[in-house]
Amino acid sequence: MLEVLDYPFMQRALQAALLIGIAAPAVGIYLVQRRQALMGDGIGHVALTGVALGFLLSANPVWMAVLVSVVGAVAMELVRSSGRARGDIALAMLFYGGMAGGVMIINLAPGGSTANLTTYLFGSVNTVSPSDITAIMILSAFVLLVSFGLRRQLFSVCQDEEFARVTGLPVRALNLLLAVTAAATVTVAMRVVGLLLVSALMVIPVVAAQQLTRGFATTLGLSVGFGVLVSLSGTVTSYYADVPPGATIVLIALGLFALIAAVAAPLSRRRARAAAAPGATRESEVVAAP
Repeated sequence: MLEVLDYPFMQRALQAALLIGIAAPAVGIYLVQRRQALMGDGIGHVALTGVALGFLLSANPVWMAVLVSVVGAVAMELVRSSGRARGDIALAMLFYGGMAGGVMIINLAPGGSTANLTTYLFGSVNTVSPSDITAIMILSAFVLLVSFGLRRQLFSVCQDEEFARVTGLPVRALNLLLAVTAAATVTVAMRVVGLLLVSALMVIPVVAAQQLTRGFATTLGLSVGFGVLVSLSGTVTSYYADVPPGATIVLIALGLFALIAAVAAPLSRRRARAAAAPGATRESEVVAAP
C-alpha cells in the first residue's frame, strides 16, 4: 500500500487530500448549521467561470477561480442579506450563470474546449502540480484560521443572527467572511474532488458526525476526522482502481454516513426513551457552545 508514496504525483495528491479533508468540513459545519448546505455547489459553478478565464487569459486557473468565486460568494451573501431575493434564488443564479459562463469562456479561449474543464469538474490525482500544492496550502491556512480562530463568533452568527447582532458582533462582516472562506474552500478542493462534488465533502462528514455528537466543538473535531479519512482513503482507492478521485471520495463518505446512521439509530432511540422519562432533561434541546 505504501508504494503510492514512491510517485511524486501521488505524494502531491495525498497532501492535497489531507488539506482538503481538514478544510472542507471545518467550513461545512457552519453552512450546515445555517441550512446552506448547497452553497458549495453554487460557488463551484461560479469557480468554473474563473477556471475558464484562467485559460482565456493564460493565467493560473486556481487563483483566477479564487478571485471569481469570492466575488460570486460575496454577491450571493449580499443579495441574501438584503432581502431583495431569497437565498435559494441567489444560489440558483450562481448555478446557472457560473456553468454557462464557464462553458462559453472556455470555448473562446485559444485551443480551448470543454475537455479542458474535466479535471476541474471531477478531480484528478495525477494533475496536482507543485504550484497547486502551494496554492492549496495558502488557501487552507486561511480557511483553518477563520474556521477555528473565529469559531465562537461564527457559531453565534449561524445560530441566531439577531441575538449575535444584539450582543455587538459584526454580523454583516462575519457573514461575508464566511462566504469568502467557503469560496476559498471550494477552490482548495477542486483539483482532487472536483467542482461538482466539493459540496459533498463539506456536508457529508458534518452530517455523519452529527449522528454521534451533540456539542459544536465535538462535532467539528469529529467531522474533520471523517473528512481526512474519506479524502485519503478515496484518493488511494482511486489510484489502485483507476477511477475518478472525486466520485470515489464522495461514495466512501456516503458509505461512512450510512454505516454511522445504522449504528446511531439504536442510540437515538435510547436517548428518546430517556428523554421521555418523567423529570428527564431533553438532551435534544441542549445546544452546546463551541
